[in-house]
Amino acid sequence: MPATPIAPVTRYWPTGTSQWLWVPTMADYTNPTRAELDAGIALRREMNASEGWNTSGEDIETPDGESQFVGTIPGRITAEESSITFYADPTGSDARELMPRGAEGYIVRMPGGDVPGRKMDVFPVRVKTVSKLMNVGEDEAARLQIQFSITREPAEDIEIPA
Repeated sequence: MPATPIAPVTRYWPTGTSQWLWVPTMADYTNPTRAELDAGIALRREMNASEGWNTSGEDIETPDGESQFVGTIPGRITAEESSITFYADPTGSDARELMPRGAEGYIVRMPGGDVPGRKMDVFPVRVKTVSKLMNVGEDEAARLQIQFSITREPAEDIEIPA
């Protein structure tokens, strides 16, 4: 008898679907409330791009004296360098005011949109840098890149509350 195939998924394009929030405070980021999420700021409208926002793991080698094969076990988990690029306003009334260098809070990523029952990731962060991307001669709008340090283990794949 052949193996059972993996269940089919509903494929989607995250542009226009995903939601990103900046939430300054949460009592328990591993279990945020609807009121805490609603108190956040929706970022997607002014976002140009995002980078990182993933975790990766290291291996610990576990050799033994009876084999040439060196097995491994899971080791430390780290977060990738993470940033969000926003559009800049000539007056400075943009993401710089919301997330200045040193600001602490939470980036909430909802890949399937802000729909109760779907999954989200919550990243505890501190703003590391706010860089202006305004090169003369570029045919692009002025932008800001905000780099974040992820300060604690992210809460991944938690259910969005009603």
